[in-house]
Amino acid sequence: MDFLTQTLSGFTAMSHWEYIAVGLSMAYLLLAIKESLWCWPAAFFSTLIYTILYWNGALLMESLLNFYYMYMAVYGWLAWRKNKSNSDLKITSWPIKKHITLIIFTTISAASIGYFMAEFTHADFAYLDSFTTCFAVVTTYLVAKKVLENWLYWIVIDAASMYLYFEKGYYPTLALFIFYTIMAAWGFKTWYEEYAQTKNASLAQA
Repeated sequence: MDFLTQTLSGFTAMSHWEYIAVGLSMAYLLLAIKESLWCWPAAFFSTLIYTILYWNGALLMESLLNFYYMYMAVYGWLAWRKNKSNSDLKITSWPIKKHITLIIFTTISAASIGYFMAEFTHADFAYLDSFTTCFAVVTTYLVAKKVLENWLYWIVIDAASMYLYFEKGYYPTLALFIFYTIMAAWGFKTWYEEYAQTKNASLAQA
């Protein structure tokens, strides 16, 4: 009951701009799953709002992260819109070795940043926050490149973020990330089915 009460109170306290940003974030997820080009404008404007909100709230690292998301929204739009068609940018799957290399380098970077934050700032959950941030940066790039496994990364990132927000008492955000985790699982299923069909069609034509 306390969780529900605090969650409802948190949603009530949210500003109109936060509601707009949340709505656009949900639209981005749904449109990305459908491989709609319009997911990127939704991402751009949601992260623009979050960039300003976090900056005004003195959450500078979160603001900078969302500024990066804004850049990636533009990059994703251009990549998906290439030749005014989305047909040339197919869903791809990276080999396990490539993922292992990516995970190792991202982990090293996250651990280094986490150490700095833990030793020289007053950051809470410095390592966990660094890991979710670093992997979110990398995974956003995978979305823009239409790499199938991006959804698996998001499931892990969102699940870890859920624990972080629960411990910090950010219950409305926790509720949203439960939704994001479910949608990421659906996204993987949807993209995998299309990837499998495309791969089977290519083999049949060979």
